[in-house]
Amino acid sequence: MPVTAKLSKKFYDVLGEDVANELVEWFNQVDATYRTDLRELNELNFQRFDAKLEQRIAGVEARLGERFIERFNDLQKEIANLRGELRVEFHREIGSVKAELIKTYRYFWAPVVLGVIGLYFKR
Repeated sequence: MPVTAKLSKKFYDVLGEDVANELVEWFNQVDATYRTDLRELNELNFQRFDAKLEQRIAGVEARLGERFIERFNDLQKEIANLRGELRVEFHREIGSVKAELIKTYRYFWAPVVLGVIGLYFKR
């Protein structure tokens, strides 16, 4: 919103109407020029700021991406280690269950076999 310069009545009386109006018009032109220059300067500064901001955001995104990949790889390694440990533990438990079953079967089949032998000889 442009501001129009006005001078006092005494200024108009001393310089005259034409000179005072010319001076006011010159002030307004200078003001418009400065406003235009200031707007252009602000636009250039904003463009520089925007470019730097984009550059910094891209750098941060790249670093975050690298960290994400590192953490993901660490997680995959940890999962692989856990799977290996679980397999070992699973096989150990399966072996222990098999051993227990063999003991149980021995105690179960011994009387059955003795009973069958006894029936065979009893005839």
